[in-house]
Amino acid sequence: MEFHLYLPQMRMTMPEIVERARNAEQAGFTGIALMDHLAPPMAAGTPMFEAMTAATWVAAKTERLTVGHLVLCDMFRHPVLLAKQAVTLDHASEGRFELGIGWGSVPAELEQYGVGDATARTRVERLAETLAVLRLLWSGERADYQGEHVTLRDAMALPVPTRPIPITIGGTGPRTLALVAEYADWWNIQIGRLGQLDELRPRAGKARVSVQQLVTLVPADASPARRDEITALAQRRFGAMGAGGGLVTGTPAELTTYFAGLAARGVDRAYAWFTDFSAPETLAAFAEVVENLR
Repeated sequence: MEFHLYLPQMRMTMPEIVERARNAEQAGFTGIALMDHLAPPMAAGTPMFEAMTAATWVAAKTERLTVGHLVLCDMFRHPVLLAKQAVTLDHASEGRFELGIGWGSVPAELEQYGVGDATARTRVERLAETLAVLRLLWSGERADYQGEHVTLRDAMALPVPTRPIPITIGGTGPRTLALVAEYADWWNIQIGRLGQLDELRPRAGKARVSVQQLVTLVPADASPARRDEITALAQRRFGAMGAGGGLVTGTPAELTTYFAGLAARGVDRAYAWFTDFSAPETLAAFAEVVENLR
Protein backbone atom coordinates (compact mmCIF):
# COMPACT_ATOMS: atom_id res chain seq x y z
CA MET A 1 0.00 0.00 0.00
CA GLU A 2 1.11 3.55 -0.71
CA PHE A 3 0.03 6.65 1.19
CA HIS A 4 -0.84 10.10 -0.08
CA LEU A 5 -1.39 12.97 2.31
CA TYR A 6 -4.80 14.56 1.79
CA LEU A 7 -4.28 18.21 2.69
CA PRO A 8 -7.11 20.69 2.07
CA GLN A 9 -5.30 23.97 1.41
CA MET A 10 -7.34 25.92 3.95
CA ARG A 11 -6.81 27.24 7.48
CA MET A 12 -3.08 27.36 6.68
CA THR A 13 -0.64 29.80 5.15
CA MET A 14 1.23 28.73 2.05
CA PRO A 15 4.48 28.23 4.02
CA GLU A 16 2.58 25.95 6.41
CA ILE A 17 1.23 23.93 3.49
CA VAL A 18 4.74 23.57 2.07
CA GLU A 19 6.05 22.55 5.51
CA ARG A 20 3.49 19.76 5.71
CA ALA A 21 4.26 18.60 2.19
CA ARG A 22 7.96 18.40 3.01
CA ASN A 23 7.22 16.58 6.26
CA ALA A 24 5.10 14.08 4.34
CA GLU A 25 7.92 13.58 1.85
CA GLN A 26 10.37 12.96 4.69
CA ALA A 27 7.94 10.51 6.31
CA GLY A 28 7.83 8.39 3.15
CA PHE A 29 4.48 9.40 1.70
CA THR A 30 4.24 8.77 -2.04
CA GLY A 31 2.11 11.80 -2.82
CA ILE A 32 -0.02 14.69 -1.68
CA ALA A 33 -3.55 15.59 -2.78
CA LEU A 34 -5.23 18.96 -2.39
CA MET A 35 -8.93 19.83 -2.62
CA ASP A 36 -10.77 21.88 -5.26
CA HIS A 37 -13.59 24.18 -4.22
CA LEU A 38 -14.38 27.84 -4.74
CA ALA A 39 -15.25 28.03 -1.05
CA PRO A 40 -14.58 25.33 1.57
CA PRO A 41 -17.63 23.10 2.10
CA MET A 42 -19.32 23.81 5.45
CA ALA A 43 -16.67 26.49 6.13
CA ALA A 44 -17.41 29.22 3.60
CA GLY A 45 -15.77 31.93 5.70
CA THR A 46 -12.46 30.09 5.84
CA PRO A 47 -9.60 31.22 3.53
CA MET A 48 -8.56 28.66 0.92
CA PHE A 49 -6.07 28.75 -1.95
CA GLU A 50 -6.84 27.81 -5.58
CA ALA A 51 -6.12 24.17 -6.33
CA MET A 52 -3.89 24.14 -9.42
CA THR A 53 -1.80 27.11 -8.31
CA ALA A 54 -1.28 25.56 -4.88
CA ALA A 55 -0.30 22.23 -6.44
CA THR A 56 2.25 23.99 -8.66
CA TRP A 57 3.82 25.70 -5.65
CA VAL A 58 3.95 22.47 -3.64
CA ALA A 59 5.54 20.64 -6.57
CA ALA A 60 8.18 23.37 -6.82
CA LYS A 61 9.00 23.05 -3.13
CA THR A 62 9.28 19.23 -2.99
CA GLU A 63 11.48 16.68 -4.73
CA ARG A 64 9.78 13.28 -4.76
CA LEU A 65 6.10 13.69 -3.89
CA THR A 66 3.51 13.05 -6.55
CA VAL A 67 1.22 16.09 -6.52
CA GLY A 68 -2.48 16.04 -7.38
CA HIS A 69 -6.00 16.58 -6.11
CA LEU A 70 -8.84 14.57 -4.67
CA VAL A 71 -10.38 15.76 -6.86
CA LEU A 72 -10.55 18.66 -9.31
CA CYS A 73 -14.08 19.75 -10.20
CA ASP A 74 -14.43 19.35 -13.95
CA MET A 75 -16.88 22.24 -14.31
CA PHE A 76 -14.40 24.81 -13.02
CA ARG A 77 -12.03 24.60 -16.01
CA HIS A 78 -12.44 24.36 -19.75
CA PRO A 79 -11.04 20.98 -20.87
CA VAL A 80 -8.52 22.56 -23.24
CA LEU A 81 -7.18 24.80 -20.47
CA LEU A 82 -7.08 21.84 -18.07
CA ALA A 83 -5.15 19.79 -20.62
CA LYS A 84 -2.57 22.56 -20.92
CA GLN A 85 -2.37 23.13 -17.16
CA ALA A 86 -1.85 19.43 -16.49
CA VAL A 87 0.95 19.09 -19.05
CA THR A 88 2.62 22.25 -17.80
CA LEU A 89 2.62 20.95 -14.23
CA ASP A 90 3.75 17.53 -15.44
CA HIS A 91 6.81 19.09 -17.09
CA ALA A 92 7.50 21.51 -14.24
CA SER A 93 7.46 18.69 -11.68
CA GLU A 94 9.44 16.28 -13.90
CA GLY A 95 6.57 13.81 -14.11
CA ARG A 96 5.19 14.11 -10.58
CA PHE A 97 1.67 15.30 -11.40
CA GLU A 98 -1.45 13.14 -11.28
CA LEU A 99 -4.87 14.27 -12.41
CA GLY A 100 -7.67 13.57 -9.97
CA ILE A 101 -10.97 14.69 -11.47
CA GLY A 102 -14.68 14.38 -10.78
CA TRP A 103 -18.00 15.94 -11.70
CA GLY A 104 -18.43 17.98 -8.54
CA SER A 105 -19.45 16.99 -5.05
CA VAL A 106 -21.20 20.25 -4.13
CA PRO A 107 -23.76 21.17 -6.83
CA ALA A 108 -24.89 24.24 -4.88
CA GLU A 109 -21.41 25.67 -5.34
CA LEU A 110 -21.87 25.70 -9.12
CA GLU A 111 -25.10 27.64 -8.78
CA GLN A 112 -23.74 30.01 -6.15
CA TYR A 113 -20.82 31.10 -8.33
CA GLY A 114 -22.58 30.87 -11.68
CA VAL A 115 -20.22 28.20 -12.99
CA GLY A 116 -22.75 26.20 -15.00
CA ASP A 117 -25.54 23.67 -15.00
CA ALA A 118 -25.53 21.84 -11.67
CA THR A 119 -27.72 18.91 -12.70
CA ALA A 120 -26.11 15.50 -12.29
CA ARG A 121 -26.69 14.52 -15.90
CA THR A 122 -24.96 17.60 -17.28
CA ARG A 123 -22.02 17.28 -14.91
CA VAL A 124 -21.29 13.64 -15.68
CA GLU A 125 -21.73 14.16 -19.43
CA ARG A 126 -19.38 17.11 -19.33
CA LEU A 127 -16.79 15.01 -17.42
CA ALA A 128 -17.02 12.33 -20.10
CA GLU A 129 -16.30 14.92 -22.78
CA THR A 130 -13.41 16.37 -20.79
CA LEU A 131 -11.75 12.97 -20.48
CA ALA A 132 -12.14 12.35 -24.20
CA VAL A 133 -10.66 15.75 -25.03
CA LEU A 134 -7.71 15.24 -22.67
CA ARG A 135 -6.87 11.97 -24.37
CA LEU A 136 -6.95 13.63 -27.79
CA LEU A 137 -4.90 16.68 -26.83
CA TRP A 138 -2.30 14.76 -24.85
CA SER A 139 -1.55 12.69 -27.97
CA GLY A 140 0.10 15.67 -29.64
CA GLU A 141 -1.85 15.00 -32.83
CA ARG A 142 -4.29 17.33 -34.53
CA ALA A 143 -7.81 16.53 -33.40
CA ASP A 144 -11.44 17.24 -34.16
CA TYR A 145 -14.13 16.67 -31.56
CA GLN A 146 -17.80 17.55 -31.44
CA GLY A 147 -19.62 17.18 -28.16
CA GLU A 148 -22.51 18.88 -26.48
CA HIS A 149 -20.19 20.90 -24.24
CA VAL A 150 -16.83 20.94 -26.04
CA THR A 151 -15.81 21.41 -29.67
CA LEU A 152 -12.36 21.05 -31.23
CA ARG A 153 -11.51 22.03 -34.80
CA ASP A 154 -8.10 20.87 -36.00
CA ALA A 155 -6.82 21.45 -32.47
CA MET A 156 -3.36 20.55 -31.28
CA ALA A 157 -1.59 20.89 -27.93
CA LEU A 158 2.18 20.73 -27.46
CA PRO A 159 4.23 19.68 -25.65
CA VAL A 160 2.91 16.22 -24.89
CA PRO A 161 3.20 14.91 -21.31
CA THR A 162 6.51 13.53 -20.11
CA ARG A 163 4.65 10.30 -19.30
CA PRO A 164 1.04 9.13 -19.47
CA ILE A 165 -0.46 11.33 -16.75
CA PRO A 166 -2.21 9.04 -14.24
CA ILE A 167 -5.91 9.78 -13.79
CA THR A 168 -7.93 9.25 -10.61
CA ILE A 169 -11.74 9.22 -10.71
CA GLY A 170 -13.90 8.72 -7.65
CA GLY A 171 -17.42 7.40 -7.29
CA THR A 172 -19.57 4.31 -7.55
CA GLY A 173 -22.45 5.31 -9.84
CA PRO A 174 -22.95 3.35 -13.09
CA ARG A 175 -21.92 6.24 -15.37
CA THR A 176 -18.94 7.12 -13.21
CA LEU A 177 -17.73 3.52 -13.12
CA ALA A 178 -17.94 3.38 -16.91
CA LEU A 179 -15.62 6.40 -17.06
CA VAL A 180 -13.30 4.78 -14.52
CA ALA A 181 -13.06 1.66 -16.66
CA GLU A 182 -12.38 3.66 -19.81
CA TYR A 183 -9.99 6.34 -18.56
CA ALA A 184 -8.77 5.89 -14.99
CA ASP A 185 -5.58 4.48 -13.54
CA TRP A 186 -7.00 4.85 -10.02
CA TRP A 187 -10.54 4.39 -8.75
CA ASN A 188 -11.27 6.14 -5.47
CA ILE A 189 -14.14 4.40 -3.70
CA GLN A 190 -15.90 6.13 -0.81
CA ILE A 191 -14.91 4.51 2.47
CA GLY A 192 -18.58 4.02 3.29
CA ARG A 193 -19.02 1.91 0.15
CA LEU A 194 -16.03 -0.31 0.81
CA GLY A 195 -18.33 -3.18 1.66
CA GLN A 196 -19.33 -3.21 -2.03
CA LEU A 197 -15.75 -3.32 -3.29
CA ASP A 198 -15.81 -6.91 -4.50
CA GLU A 199 -19.18 -6.39 -6.17
CA LEU A 200 -18.19 -3.17 -7.95
CA ARG A 201 -14.55 -3.87 -8.78
CA PRO A 202 -15.23 -5.69 -12.11
CA ARG A 203 -16.98 -2.56 -13.39
CA ALA A 204 -13.90 -0.42 -12.71
CA GLY A 205 -11.78 -2.12 -15.35
CA LYS A 206 -8.06 -2.18 -14.68
CA ALA A 207 -8.03 0.83 -12.35
CA ARG A 208 -6.31 0.30 -9.02
CA VAL A 209 -8.25 1.02 -5.83
CA SER A 210 -7.79 3.93 -3.46
CA VAL A 211 -9.72 5.26 -0.47
CA GLN A 212 -9.76 8.49 1.47
CA GLN A 213 -9.48 7.89 5.20
CA LEU A 214 -9.77 10.29 8.11
CA VAL A 215 -7.05 9.42 10.62
CA THR A 216 -6.51 10.33 14.25
CA LEU A 217 -3.04 9.29 15.35
CA VAL A 218 -2.48 8.63 19.03
CA PRO A 219 1.18 8.72 20.14
CA ALA A 220 2.42 5.30 21.16
CA ASP A 221 3.29 6.56 24.64
CA ALA A 222 0.03 8.43 25.24
CA SER A 223 -1.70 7.80 28.55
CA PRO A 224 -5.32 6.59 28.54
CA ALA A 225 -6.42 10.09 29.54
CA ARG A 226 -4.41 11.66 26.71
CA ARG A 227 -5.86 9.15 24.24
CA ASP A 228 -9.37 10.05 25.35
CA GLU A 229 -8.58 13.74 24.95
CA ILE A 230 -7.21 13.28 21.42
CA THR A 231 -10.17 11.10 20.42
CA ALA A 232 -12.73 13.56 21.81
CA LEU A 233 -11.18 16.47 19.91
CA ALA A 234 -11.21 14.52 16.64
CA GLN A 235 -14.85 13.61 17.19
CA ARG A 236 -15.78 17.25 17.77
CA ARG A 237 -14.02 18.30 14.60
CA PHE A 238 -14.86 15.46 12.24
CA GLY A 239 -17.34 13.16 13.96
CA ALA A 240 -20.12 13.75 11.45
CA MET A 241 -17.80 13.12 8.50
CA GLY A 242 -16.24 10.07 10.14
CA ALA A 243 -19.43 8.04 10.43
CA GLY A 244 -19.54 4.63 8.75
CA GLY A 245 -15.85 3.87 9.07
CA GLY A 246 -14.67 7.22 7.76
CA LEU A 247 -12.59 7.95 10.87
CA VAL A 248 -10.00 5.57 12.31
CA THR A 249 -8.13 6.23 15.56
CA GLY A 250 -5.05 4.49 16.89
CA THR A 251 -1.36 4.34 17.65
CA PRO A 252 1.05 3.70 14.78
CA ALA A 253 0.92 -0.02 15.56
CA GLU A 254 -2.88 -0.05 15.61
CA LEU A 255 -3.08 1.98 12.41
CA THR A 256 -0.65 -0.43 10.76
CA THR A 257 -3.05 -3.27 11.53
CA TYR A 258 -6.01 -1.30 10.21
CA PHE A 259 -4.40 -0.30 6.91
CA ALA A 260 -2.98 -3.80 6.44
CA GLY A 261 -6.58 -4.96 6.56
CA LEU A 262 -7.50 -2.54 3.77
CA ALA A 263 -4.53 -3.71 1.74
CA ALA A 264 -5.63 -7.31 2.16
CA ARG A 265 -8.98 -6.35 0.66
CA GLY A 266 -7.30 -4.93 -2.44
CA VAL A 267 -6.84 -1.25 -1.56
CA ASP A 268 -3.54 -0.09 -3.07
CA ARG A 269 -3.54 3.54 -1.95
CA ALA A 270 -4.84 5.46 1.05
CA TYR A 271 -5.34 9.22 1.10
CA ALA A 272 -4.73 9.97 4.78
CA TRP A 273 -6.61 13.02 6.08
CA PHE A 274 -5.35 13.77 9.58
CA THR A 275 -7.77 15.27 12.06
CA ASP A 276 -5.10 17.50 13.62
CA PHE A 277 -4.49 19.14 10.24
CA SER A 278 -1.32 17.13 9.63
CA ALA A 279 0.77 18.40 12.50
CA PRO A 280 4.49 17.79 11.82
CA GLU A 281 4.84 15.43 14.78
CA THR A 282 1.88 13.39 13.53
CA LEU A 283 3.36 12.95 10.08
CA ALA A 284 6.69 11.95 11.64
CA ALA A 285 4.98 9.33 13.79
CA PHE A 286 2.93 8.04 10.85
CA ALA A 287 6.21 7.23 9.07
CA GLU A 288 6.13 3.96 11.01
CA VAL A 289 2.84 3.02 9.33
CA VAL A 290 4.14 4.01 5.89
CA GLU A 291 7.24 1.89 6.36
CA ASN A 292 5.32 -1.08 7.69
CA LEU A 293 2.96 -1.09 4.71
CA ARG A 294 5.53 -0.29 2.04
